[in-house]
Amino acid sequence: MIQIYNTLTRKKEPFQPIEEGKVKMYVCGPTVYNYIHIGNARPAIAFDTVRRYLTYRGYDVTYVSNFTDVDDKIIRAANELGEDVRELTDRFIEAYHEDVGALGCQVADAHPRVTDHIEDIVEFIRVLIEKGYAYEVDGDVYFRTDRFEEYGKLSHQSIDELKVGARIEKNESKENALDFALWKKAKPEEVAWDSPWGKGRPGWHIECSVMAREHLGDTIDIHAGGQDLTFPHHENEIAQSEAHNDTTFANYWMHNGYINIENEKMSKSLGNFITVHDIRQQVDPKVLRFFMLSVHYRHPINFSKSLVESAANGLARIETAYENVNHRLEHSADLVDDRANWIDQIDEQVKAFVEAMDDDFNTANAIAAIFEIAKLANVYLLEEQTDREVLQQFSTQLEQLMSVLGIELGHEEELLDERIDELIEERLEARKNRDFARADEIRDLLKEEGIVLEDTAQGTRWKRG
Repeated sequence: MIQIYNTLTRKKEPFQPIEEGKVKMYVCGPTVYNYIHIGNARPAIAFDTVRRYLTYRGYDVTYVSNFTDVDDKIIRAANELGEDVRELTDRFIEAYHEDVGALGCQVADAHPRVTDHIEDIVEFIRVLIEKGYAYEVDGDVYFRTDRFEEYGKLSHQSIDELKVGARIEKNESKENALDFALWKKAKPEEVAWDSPWGKGRPGWHIECSVMAREHLGDTIDIHAGGQDLTFPHHENEIAQSEAHNDTTFANYWMHNGYINIENEKMSKSLGNFITVHDIRQQVDPKVLRFFMLSVHYRHPINFSKSLVESAANGLARIETAYENVNHRLEHSADLVDDRANWIDQIDEQVKAFVEAMDDDFNTANAIAAIFEIAKLANVYLLEEQTDREVLQQFSTQLEQLMSVLGIELGHEEELLDERIDELIEERLEARKNRDFARADEIRDLLKEEGIVLEDTAQGTRWKRG
């Protein structure tokens, strides 16, 4: 059975969805005013992998991830660029899809935008006011945290503990320093919408509560996001959702760990702020994903050149084993001898993969199981004769398990142009005639064209380098 570490209870719990065979999952998405950085990429990759694994285990997953497309940072960026807010957010939403798509993340079943749910948000706030959980002051609306008795249960802090350090900002008229904004009164020349409390826009926390409810219902199975969102964002989501819905908001809360850059916290001031848009021009996005998954999602991860190179080498070992297996398949026969022994060894590693992923989606241990399959494949390929069914099992399991991690093995077959095709044929003929100087010359010419040749017992293989 799948076990999930629940931030709410601070322990691993057996996963039991609300409806048998179905999973409702909500992941907090980005605020779209710039390209996403690699810290944003981690939850996108981690929870896309959770979704993929749940699907692999037979669940029908409905996956929702939002876009915050109006807030102070967005308005400020639009003003600085002299751009309409919608134009700015449209541009960076498109950039987001391009970046995470390159990282192997599947498109969500729904990507709701705040600005498309203003009426829903206004109605949600109206109900909170009616129930006494919220109040309006001069066009602003706040949530009464002391009215919600369980406030602090996600971050495991009491109201009294949270009040220490909390303060009321200048020009705020809150009853309590911990009260948070549900609706913000519009400033001059700021994008705004009509409401019963005057022109304004939603507060940050209310957005996800409303969009999760609209797309998934009052109670969802899994709510996920970065560790930095635990408090106050997710804490506030719980308070306002459960106050409004009169029921549990989410049964499992999942949070991924932080990313450091060369052992330092990522920040613009330190000059180590890395966007996915930039880094994927230098590093294969498949390598970036493999690197992210090499550490358990709840643990911190250190992004460094040497560790990324190590991930690249590890991924290359798996890809090479897969390619070698598929190449040998073209020259294999049906040999029943010792077939069961090899297939049993493969099955053992598939079982180890499942056990690792069942244990709170431990991708690090799951990758270790895939490495074992690749190692077994390399040993098997040393045999003079190989069985087609065993090779097919190696190929299928490597491909399938890596796909669960969001990494597709193999490459699309590309047609060589006539000149390169002629050179490969000429080289084969030169080798037959023992004209090794010409054969080496052709190899070098092909290398310049980005074609790498590999001479094996089964013939010459090529790949693009």
